[in-house]
Amino acid sequence: MIGHPMFIMVAAAPAGGLQDFLGGPSGMFVPLIGMMVIFYFLVMRPQQRRAKEHAARLNAIKRGDTVVLSSGMIGKVVRVEDTELGLEIAQNVTVKVVKAQVQDVRARGEPAPANDAKSK
Repeated sequence: MIGHPMFIMVAAAPAGGLQDFLGGPSGMFVPLIGMMVIFYFLVMRPQQRRAKEHAARLNAIKRGDTVVLSSGMIGKVVRVEDTELGLEIAQNVTVKVVKAQVQDVRARGEPAPANDAKSK
């Protein structure tokens, strides 16, 4: 009765089944692969999205925008080049900064929050 289909299926099945696969040397890679997938979706993917958004903001900088540098300095853009900006930090004081140091771009005319509110 070697030609019977049930015999062929039983002979092709692994001896220990899923327990031997997960308990053997190849089974230790399953949790590792799962952790790598979780790491990708929780860390790498959001970071790539933020980097793309930041690059788009840097490319959209135009003359007259107010920017905040990573050092915390705030200034008005007076000149835009490929990798550098001319930034006016005080009246008639212009400095040259690298575009990559821009942390935040505030649109022209966006008011800065006042810190002189009187408490009663």
